[in-house]
Amino acid sequence: MKLSVGLKVANSLSLTPQLQQAIRLLQLSSLELEQEIQIQLDSNPLLEKIEEQSSVEALETLSESEQDRKDLTNELNADHLPDDLPVDTDWDDVYTHQPTSLGSAEFEEREDNRQGHLSLKEHMLEQVNLLHFSTVDKLVAHCIIDSLDDKGFLDCDLSEITYSAQHLLQSMDYDEEVEDDEVLVVLKHIQRLEPIGIGSRNLAECLTVQLENLPAAVPNRREALLLMQHYELLISNELPKLVKQTGLNAEQLKAAVDLLKTLTAHPGMEFEDRSSDYQIPDVVVSKKNEHWHVQLNQDVMPKLRVNSFYANMIKRADQSDDNQYLRSQMLEAKNFIKSIDERHKTLLKVATCIVEHQRAFFEIGPEGMKPLVLRDIAEEVELHESTVSRVTTNKFMLTPRGLYELKYFFSSHVGTTSGGEASSTAIRAKIKKMIADENTRKPLSDNAIANMLKDEGIDVARRTVAKYRESLHIPSSSERKVLI
Repeated sequence: MKLSVGLKVANSLSLTPQLQQAIRLLQLSSLELEQEIQIQLDSNPLLEKIEEQSSVEALETLSESEQDRKDLTNELNADHLPDDLPVDTDWDDVYTHQPTSLGSAEFEEREDNRQGHLSLKEHMLEQVNLLHFSTVDKLVAHCIIDSLDDKGFLDCDLSEITYSAQHLLQSMDYDEEVEDDEVLVVLKHIQRLEPIGIGSRNLAECLTVQLENLPAAVPNRREALLLMQHYELLISNELPKLVKQTGLNAEQLKAAVDLLKTLTAHPGMEFEDRSSDYQIPDVVVSKKNEHWHVQLNQDVMPKLRVNSFYANMIKRADQSDDNQYLRSQMLEAKNFIKSIDERHKTLLKVATCIVEHQRAFFEIGPEGMKPLVLRDIAEEVELHESTVSRVTTNKFMLTPRGLYELKYFFSSHVGTTSGGEASSTAIRAKIKKMIADENTRKPLSDNAIANMLKDEGIDVARRTVAKYRESLHIPSSSERKVLI
């Protein structure tokens, strides 16, 4: 075996730490990016955030405060003090005046109007504590309230409530027995607390309890109670059997159904915590002079720079540990700022390309959505498909039509009779519009919708229409049919 020395040329791709950081920042949402920036600010002394107030304004404010201090010092050092010394607050800011002769507090009392969110179980327990229940009945009521679901329905059988209450009584050394009839009596009391119908075991019982608590003079109350005795036929929309068994005519049936619609189907939903997680847009799209403009959201764009004070402390020829630390921190700060800048440039480039492709969506709505895949954008902006996927993940665009995730503008396509393509999002919008405009007595079947789409040049099968309809959470034609 002979050893020799030679040269070899080869291409290789190395994933440097800077490239890894840029890729990671690219896929972060605005909130995650804000957290990452805060971590870097806390750990790197050479990285600082640019405040909104400019340096010129800060110098002017500083000079004004210095001048005020000098004026105050001169007046205090004077031989004769003036009657009114300069102060930084006014008397009216601290004390309030009462023009009448009535006594009042020296300061203005302000009531705390903040309201805490009261949960369903807390609301029910407050009412139960006001009832004249025995210890056993109150324990049973607590067990019932603990078994309520988010809609306010009882999520277990009465036997389970009985078993739980009996077990608690034994643990408290009570010798009393709890029976299902006693649990049912306590449940009836709870169902008539606010909101009416809470603790019902199904929708029919909930509506029946609410009807029974209405005044007897309410029109169509008797007919509605009669309908609830045959609610299986009402749900299945079997009008002939319903008329025969209730003895009501079509007008009475319609009036009773209208009364049922005014009732609350899920009484516990009003106590649902409606605190929403609001999404902050990364890109803002607006129309000016018949042209669509795309720009980054300035409120979430971080403004970073290298701290000039620490940067001036770095000495070129110094190899001390302190100087090497400052050098490494400055290099990390510059790389981080560069990665943030590249992230914004890439996001703006991809968002602009999406707006150009989906211009019809911004003009007429979802029906104008064009078929678009990640590969189309990647080829146009000269980026890898995985990079476009990272950019469009958890990024939101604020448009005149609402707030959308960038992924929303990508959809599959369906062939048309003319040889073109139609977006699945546009087809869903067309199906939703057709069903909204249909005759509720003769709703459109999936086959009829497919034929109507074919008349518009969109070649789609019946099973595809059914799949799109189910994705929109729209029931079938038999369930949408309204006879009364």
